Amino acid sequence: MCPCCNWRDVCKYETAKVIRIQSKTYGTIRWTLLMIVFLYVCFALLSDKLYQRKEPLISSVQTKVKGVAEVKDGNTKTRVLDTVDYTFPLQGNSFFVMTNFISTEGQTQGLCPEYPTRRTLCSSDKGCKKGKKDTLSKGVQTGKCIPYNATQKTCEVSAWCPVEPERDAPRPALLISAENFTVLIKNNIDFPGHNYTTRNILPGVNITCTFHKTQNPQCPIFRLGDIFQDVGENFSDIAVQGGIMGIEIYWHCNLDRWFHSCRPKYSFRRLDDRTTIESLYPGNNFRFAKYYMEGNIEKRNLVKAFGIRFDILVFGTGGKFDLIQMVVYIGSTLSYFGLATVFIDFLIDTYSSTCCRSHVYRCCPVCEPCGVNEYYYRKKCESVDEPKPTLKYISFVDEPHIRMVDQQLLGKSLQEIEGEEVPRPRRDFTDLAKLPQPSRSDSSPRPSFPEAIQLLKQEPRFPSQTRPKWCHCGHCCPSQMPGNSKCLEELCCRRQEGPCITTSALFEELVLSRSTLHFILLYQEPLLEMDADALNNQLRHCAYRSYIDWRFGSEDMAGFAILPSCCRWKIRDHFPKQDGKYSGFKNPSPYTYLE
Repeated sequence: MCPCCNWRDVCKYETAKVIRIQSKTYGTIRWTLLMIVFLYVCFALLSDKLYQRKEPLISSVQTKVKGVAEVKDGNTKTRVLDTVDYTFPLQGNSFFVMTNFISTEGQTQGLCPEYPTRRTLCSSDKGCKKGKKDTLSKGVQTGKCIPYNATQKTCEVSAWCPVEPERDAPRPALLISAENFTVLIKNNIDFPGHNYTTRNILPGVNITCTFHKTQNPQCPIFRLGDIFQDVGENFSDIAVQGGIMGIEIYWHCNLDRWFHSCRPKYSFRRLDDRTTIESLYPGNNFRFAKYYMEGNIEKRNLVKAFGIRFDILVFGTGGKFDLIQMVVYIGSTLSYFGLATVFIDFLIDTYSSTCCRSHVYRCCPVCEPCGVNEYYYRKKCESVDEPKPTLKYISFVDEPHIRMVDQQLLGKSLQEIEGEEVPRPRRDFTDLAKLPQPSRSDSSPRPSFPEAIQLLKQEPRFPSQTRPKWCHCGHCCPSQMPGNSKCLEELCCRRQEGPCITTSALFEELVLSRSTLHFILLYQEPLLEMDADALNNQLRHCAYRSYIDWRFGSEDMAGFAILPSCCRWKIRDHFPKQDGKYSGFKNPSPYTYLE
């Protein structure tokens, strides 16, 4: 795209050129791919509701646990615990249900022996350090070593006495009946962008219902045992040391009036590590104390509570029809329809290559896609080489292709350079057929019958012993140019020994015929003045262009084509320069020879 140079360039429109391939195979592939893409786009649009503007929810949660448990602490004492005793509200959307505990009752501030462990056992006062304390101790050491029982001595500490013993949680769990507890979850959500508020408790809900995934999926009352059963866990095993359970509430709300739907879906997930070994603090527990006064003495009951923490996770989106969102989605999916073009172009480019062509024929001899694809590829693609001062094109009459030379000759004859084979451009003669035929008044030979088109049998211009080594037609002249320019002119019309192209009647007709060259000059410039002094120069230059157009057939090669020595001197003999001095090849230029 060219930059704007003036105000007229602003009022331009540029579009890509399209090549239409009339092929049932590729037409079927194209429409099949387009139909697949169209169905996918429509399916995604409707199933994922991509025509809606989505908004995340804002949520608040409240919970209420119900249930009564009878607990036997030891062999003589029985307790009845209600909701206040075993539930503990936590920050955020969480609550804790105690399922097991270790109780140390009647603790007072005083001096007592530490609980026996490897770090607290001692045999004398030297094993205890006054004022020592750490994060694992129950108090501050006094520096004395006193008996804990009849067989063990430990360091005395100033603490709540008697100190809490370190023992495992009771098995089975003391509150094993918590499996039958129920929890009511009240969840309010709001979509402020859509101005919509709702909650999970439906109007007229039966307060005696219990959640069931299939029979009662909208009931907000959950039995704790059913929650663990849903995830494949045994409540009695987890109740011993506790754990963490997640209650997920997912809201997928369609707020369009014609398909309105906004109801929660509940699911459960265990969140703590079930594979944790004993040494890595399994389960979930914490300590709390209940303080009271007895005879003006402050006492407390210390409880180490094991239980299950329930985290309520609420997430979801609410969507409502939005025209801009739908237009954006449709616009973003238009590029998917280009996949058909990319795929078909890939087939054409791949199956038109030489390596693929041999592979296909070897695997499937009856298949013939490569020849057709090669034809499509030539119509679709045009190769252009970068113009360089070292780029040159040469054409031999005994070869069907053109050779491209992209290197410095460095004293080497151009005839000896192999170069790269380039396909000869196909010519379109439809435009030439529309032109009026020029009247020929000269005596140049014309190919009036097929035999005249062939090369004429003429004697070589130079005997074999005097002609240049690089000449194979016998009509080339030694170069008169100095240096590297001399190497450019050391080029014959043939790669192998044989008749010269200048002996062909077509060469006479297309390159040397004055009437033809006159017609070409006047066709290009109808009012051209034929100056007698400059006429030979004009005809010579026109003959150069005619030969290049005949043998190379491409405007891209015209500026870099090298004429064989025999053709160049044949043209110069017919249209000589007055001083007889020729400048030779000038690269690059619109026409190769401008002498």
